[in-house]
Amino acid sequence: MSKVQFYATGRRKVATARVWLKPGSGVMTINGRSIDSYFGRKVLQMVLKQPFEASETIDQFDVVCTVSGGGLSGQAGAIRHGISRALLEHDEGMLRGPLKKGGFLTRDARMVERKKYGRSGARKRYQYSKR
Repeated sequence: MSKVQFYATGRRKVATARVWLKPGSGVMTINGRSIDSYFGRKVLQMVLKQPFEASETIDQFDVVCTVSGGGLSGQAGAIRHGISRALLEHDEGMLRGPLKKGGFLTRDARMVERKKYGRSGARKRYQYSKR
Protein backbone atom coordinates (compact mmCIF):
# COMPACT_ATOMS: atom_id res chain seq x y z
CA MET A 1 0.00 0.00 0.00
CA SER A 2 1.45 3.36 -1.03
CA LYS A 3 1.22 6.53 1.01
CA VAL A 4 -1.51 9.05 0.22
CA GLN A 5 0.71 12.09 0.69
CA PHE A 6 4.45 12.75 0.66
CA TYR A 7 6.27 15.22 2.92
CA ALA A 8 9.68 16.88 2.63
CA THR A 9 11.52 19.93 3.88
CA GLY A 10 13.40 22.25 1.55
CA ARG A 11 15.85 25.02 2.39
CA ARG A 12 17.53 27.89 0.54
CA LYS A 13 19.41 30.85 2.09
CA VAL A 14 17.42 31.55 5.29
CA ALA A 15 14.08 30.25 3.95
CA THR A 16 12.57 26.93 5.04
CA ALA A 17 9.67 25.25 3.25
CA ARG A 18 7.54 22.35 4.46
CA VAL A 19 6.03 20.65 1.40
CA TRP A 20 3.23 18.08 1.12
CA LEU A 21 2.47 16.39 -2.21
CA LYS A 22 -0.87 14.69 -2.78
CA PRO A 23 -2.02 12.98 -5.98
CA GLY A 24 -4.23 15.49 -7.76
CA SER A 25 -4.54 17.94 -10.63
CA GLY A 26 -1.54 20.25 -10.12
CA VAL A 27 -2.95 22.89 -7.74
CA MET A 28 -0.28 24.73 -5.71
CA THR A 29 -1.08 26.38 -2.38
CA ILE A 30 1.60 28.37 -0.58
CA ASN A 31 0.79 29.63 2.94
CA GLY A 32 -2.91 29.34 2.10
CA ARG A 33 -2.61 31.37 -1.11
CA SER A 34 -2.40 30.40 -4.77
CA ILE A 35 0.93 30.39 -6.60
CA ASP A 36 -0.15 33.43 -8.68
CA SER A 37 -0.99 35.59 -5.69
CA TYR A 38 2.07 34.56 -3.62
CA PHE A 39 4.72 34.76 -6.35
CA GLY A 40 3.89 37.64 -8.70
CA ARG A 41 6.97 37.15 -10.88
CA LYS A 42 6.65 34.48 -13.57
CA VAL A 43 10.30 33.48 -13.09
CA LEU A 44 9.62 32.36 -9.51
CA GLN A 45 6.53 30.45 -10.62
CA MET A 46 8.66 28.75 -13.28
CA VAL A 47 11.25 27.78 -10.62
CA LEU A 48 8.56 25.91 -8.66
CA LYS A 49 7.49 23.89 -11.71
CA GLN A 50 11.01 22.79 -12.72
CA PRO A 51 11.08 19.54 -10.68
CA PHE A 52 7.75 18.45 -12.20
CA GLU A 53 8.98 19.19 -15.72
CA ALA A 54 12.25 17.32 -15.16
CA SER A 55 10.47 14.27 -13.74
CA GLU A 56 7.57 14.47 -16.25
CA THR A 57 4.94 14.56 -13.48
CA ILE A 58 3.23 17.83 -14.45
CA ASP A 59 -0.37 18.13 -13.12
CA GLN A 60 -0.14 14.81 -11.25
CA PHE A 61 0.28 16.25 -7.73
CA ASP A 62 -1.33 18.95 -5.63
CA VAL A 63 1.23 20.91 -3.62
CA VAL A 64 0.51 22.37 -0.19
CA CYS A 65 3.40 24.14 1.50
CA THR A 66 4.20 26.50 4.30
CA VAL A 67 7.30 28.63 3.87
CA SER A 68 8.97 31.08 6.22
CA GLY A 69 12.09 33.18 6.38
CA GLY A 70 14.07 35.03 3.73
CA GLY A 71 12.76 36.77 0.64
CA LEU A 72 10.71 35.58 -2.28
CA SER A 73 13.66 34.24 -4.27
CA GLY A 74 14.97 32.18 -1.35
CA GLN A 75 11.47 30.93 -0.59
CA ALA A 76 10.97 29.81 -4.19
CA GLY A 77 14.28 27.92 -4.06
CA ALA A 78 13.30 26.31 -0.76
CA ILE A 79 9.95 25.17 -2.14
CA ARG A 80 11.64 23.75 -5.25
CA HIS A 81 14.06 21.81 -3.04
CA GLY A 82 11.17 20.51 -0.93
CA ILE A 83 9.12 19.47 -3.97
CA SER A 84 12.12 17.56 -5.36
CA ARG A 85 12.67 15.70 -2.11
CA ALA A 86 8.97 14.90 -1.79
CA LEU A 87 8.94 13.51 -5.35
CA LEU A 88 11.74 11.17 -4.30
CA GLU A 89 9.55 9.84 -1.49
CA HIS A 90 6.91 9.05 -4.12
CA ASP A 91 9.16 7.09 -6.47
CA GLU A 92 12.91 7.19 -5.86
CA GLY A 93 13.85 4.63 -8.48
CA MET A 94 12.38 6.42 -11.49
CA LEU A 95 12.75 10.06 -10.46
CA ARG A 96 16.16 10.28 -8.78
CA GLY A 97 18.10 10.41 -12.07
CA PRO A 98 16.26 13.33 -13.72
CA LEU A 99 16.05 15.33 -10.49
CA LYS A 100 19.73 14.76 -9.69
CA LYS A 101 20.73 15.72 -13.24
CA GLY A 102 18.76 18.96 -12.94
CA GLY A 103 20.48 19.76 -9.64
CA PHE A 104 17.23 19.97 -7.67
CA LEU A 105 18.24 17.58 -4.88
CA THR A 106 21.31 19.54 -3.78
CA ARG A 107 20.70 22.22 -1.17
CA ASP A 108 22.14 25.51 -2.46
CA ALA A 109 24.52 26.33 0.39
CA ARG A 110 25.21 29.95 -0.60
CA MET A 111 24.41 32.29 2.26
CA VAL A 112 24.83 36.03 2.83
CA GLU A 113 28.33 36.75 4.07
CA ARG A 114 28.46 38.35 7.50
CA LYS A 115 29.50 41.96 8.05
CA LYS A 116 33.03 42.35 9.42
CA TYR A 117 34.26 45.02 11.82
CA GLY A 118 36.15 47.86 10.15
CA ARG A 119 34.07 47.45 6.99
CA SER A 120 30.86 49.08 5.83
CA GLY A 121 29.55 45.71 4.63
CA ALA A 122 30.93 42.21 4.27
CA ARG A 123 33.79 43.30 1.99
CA LYS A 124 33.38 46.98 1.11
CA ARG A 125 35.89 49.23 2.84
CA TYR A 126 35.27 52.69 4.23
CA GLN A 127 36.43 55.48 1.94
CA TYR A 128 40.08 56.41 2.34
CA SER A 129 40.77 60.09 2.99
CA LYS A 130 44.26 61.36 2.28
CA ARG A 131 43.66 64.78 3.89
